[in-house]
Amino acid sequence: MKNRMKEFREIHHISQAQMAEMLNVSRQTIISIEKERYNPSLPLAIQIARCFKTSVEEVFILEEE
Repeated sequence: MKNRMKEFREIHHISQAQMAEMLNVSRQTIISIEKERYNPSLPLAIQIARCFKTSVEEVFILEEE
């Protein structure tokens, strides 16, 4: 799954550490999501989208085969 998390985070001037604190996860989790090494759970994806005041679909893009 692709994502635009880093792009949204930079638009909103939020650091990885701040994002991690907002979501109550580690900075490593944020890094892994941004590098597309880890797909967040649905509740976490919803929290991420809410931080950016957008939809989950705007942040995360499901790749069709």
